[in-house]
Amino acid sequence: MSAATCCRNCGAAAPGNYCPECGQETNLALPSAAGFLREAAGRYAAFDGRMWRTLGNLLARPGFLTREYFAGRRRRYVRPAKLFITLSIAMFAVFRYVGHAPVLVAAGPARPGGVVAIEQADREAASAGIRVGPDFDIDLDVGDWSRLAPLRERIEAFNRLSHEEKSARIFYGTLRYAPYAAIGLLPVYALLLQLTYAGSGRRHPLRPRQYAAHLVYAAHNHAFLFVLGILFAVVPRALRTPLVFWALGYGIVSMKIVYGGRWSGAVVRSALAGVVYAFFFVLAVAALVVAAVTLR
Repeated sequence: MSAATCCRNCGAAAPGNYCPECGQETNLALPSAAGFLREAAGRYAAFDGRMWRTLGNLLARPGFLTREYFAGRRRRYVRPAKLFITLSIAMFAVFRYVGHAPVLVAAGPARPGGVVAIEQADREAASAGIRVGPDFDIDLDVGDWSRLAPLRERIEAFNRLSHEEKSARIFYGTLRYAPYAAIGLLPVYALLLQLTYAGSGRRHPLRPRQYAAHLVYAAHNHAFLFVLGILFAVVPRALRTPLVFWALGYGIVSMKIVYGGRWSGAVVRSALAGVVYAFFFVLAVAALVVAAVTLR
């Protein structure tokens, strides 16, 4: 019997579109980016035997789930998109449950013009300015930019809050919208991987090249970070530093296993992608704070 008619998951004869034994589809082509997101939008994964098997391999074997997915052994594990969504929601739920809003502390005495000033010109060269005072009162000067005028009422309502209420508004509002930011950052990291490993592929013909393959790897590594985030929130403070080193080592090892090449190359590429990704992460956090202040 040819390999083409055998299920990659269980090895049974599978001449049709699905394996009659385990139910896995026989079409093992990587999903498109749109298909990947549609899979993520489905129901969340149940915490059954397959989830625990997936979590065990995710934590103990860097890169293993990605290689298994590429090899066509998919039925026995939670799909990467569903794993990403489920664990991201679980992590932010834990943050909301065990965390508490930090009290915002002003960095120093007020300076003329505020401690932060951002100006942006429109087509008529009019500008809008945002100034944040020492008590985190926000002054929005929309100038002639009428599109920002509706934000004034929401910002004024935020300014009427007490110091503790402002802290809680930003903290819980950020957690509320954070899963959306995580979904938005996933394709960004996949694109960074594609750029990092751009090349002819002659030396490493088995190295993932398609954008969908980078999405799978990115989803698995983000899922690992979500589990680590849960552990970071619940373990004693003395154990948090080892978790940070675990995350750094995990990223390098998983990249070496999935993409091949030398260890030095994995270290350099992991660091390069991580630095650029950190820039987009900071932008996402800033957007979350804005959303927490202006949206309800």
